[in-house]
Amino acid sequence: MSEALNPENLREALTYFDSWLRFNQHYQRVPGVQAAVYAEDSVVFSKAYGRADVENDVPLTEQHLFRIASHSKTFTGTAVFQLAEQGRLRLDDKVSQHVTEIVGTPAGERTVRELLAHAGGITRDSDDADWWQLATAFPDRDQLLAVLRSETSAVIPENERFKYSNIGYGLLGLVIEAAGGTSYNSYVQAAIVDKLGLSALGPELDPARLSEYAAGYSALSYADTRVPIEHVDTRALASATGFFGNARDLVTYFSAHLPGDDRLLSDKSKREMQHPLWTTGSDEKARYGLGLAVNKVGDREVFGHGGGYPGHITRTLVDPEQRVVVSVLTNAIDGPASQLAEGLFRLLDLAASEDRGDQDLTRFTGRFANLWGITDFVVLGGRLYATDPTGPNPADEPQPLEVDGDVARVSGGNGYGSYGEAYRFVFGANGTVESVRGSGGLRYDPIDKFSLPERVTVAQ
Repeated sequence: MSEALNPENLREALTYFDSWLRFNQHYQRVPGVQAAVYAEDSVVFSKAYGRADVENDVPLTEQHLFRIASHSKTFTGTAVFQLAEQGRLRLDDKVSQHVTEIVGTPAGERTVRELLAHAGGITRDSDDADWWQLATAFPDRDQLLAVLRSETSAVIPENERFKYSNIGYGLLGLVIEAAGGTSYNSYVQAAIVDKLGLSALGPELDPARLSEYAAGYSALSYADTRVPIEHVDTRALASATGFFGNARDLVTYFSAHLPGDDRLLSDKSKREMQHPLWTTGSDEKARYGLGLAVNKVGDREVFGHGGGYPGHITRTLVDPEQRVVVSVLTNAIDGPASQLAEGLFRLLDLAASEDRGDQDLTRFTGRFANLWGITDFVVLGGRLYATDPTGPNPADEPQPLEVDGDVARVSGGNGYGSYGEAYRFVFGANGTVESVRGSGGLRYDPIDKFSLPERVTVAQ
């Protein structure tokens, strides 16, 4: 059982999270990053960085919409459990009981539960799935049924192992249509999105709102520049990958999956969705339940989901014990959404790792640079740390600092970090830091005042 969330630790972690996200949007050359955090029973953080449209120089805002892709599977899982609570289906029903067009096929013999858990052994995306690079349209209902009737639809036996399947979740969309008596999109819109009163979530591309969507971009791994990628309708795979949203509404939706919230589901159903059934690979921390991914960040047990749509990579993580939800949305196909989302929990853990100090250390905080790179001075848990914002974990091997006057002495960290030596801060008349003499003897300047000449030469 984790400790209760300390409000001051949360405030300090969010202050640095904001700075760290802004830095990483620029440093990792992501066109745009949007993030939100739910804690203390409300949305406590919502920010956007970079560009929604690079070509037209449109700043990204908190209101812009992203394609959140496989987050759709959590809505599909929620809808299935709602219908189960209403007695309209059972998790152990064969799917062909509801989708009669595939009676007698291997896919039709799978159960609703097996498909929710990605344990049905169903093909991931079929033998020809170039819709993922927009070479063809996403399949419509008839085309999805054709894939499901194919002999190659069931690749391995059911319950042999975890095997991710968008086609399986497309089939669950058809089950929801049959059991719910309406289209998948209509059901989840009314029973989930509208029920929560969220206007920035929806099950499929809305052409009337195209101007609200952040443009998506290709990766930098295979080209020197990014190119924009068109938004398209995912048709019969909406239940696997169609949803759009912004970070604020997404964390609000996931807050309804916290214990004690009965707006969408009973706690019994939520526990079943969140219970890990399969490890998803060699890392035993990564597991999957019924429509939800389950993982560990540090010692925290978290659940949630990621999403990969052509041009958008997104991630949401939920700590049910401390009741914290974080969503990070990026508009690039190589966007580091998981790394950035995990960063919040890393900062909260560092803030909680020591007894809180009682000094006001905010005057030391900021981002500083020299020829060798960047150092951030940050207050977490009431203590001052020097940390490197360029790493994947913002709390990885920080230097704890003990302050005496205008001097901050390194009191921990690894042996390469000048243990026992001091950072010496020079403050201006207005109380801001003008420069820092580093623990290794090098000078640092505030990042907004730091610049390099055209050529670095020996000073005369």
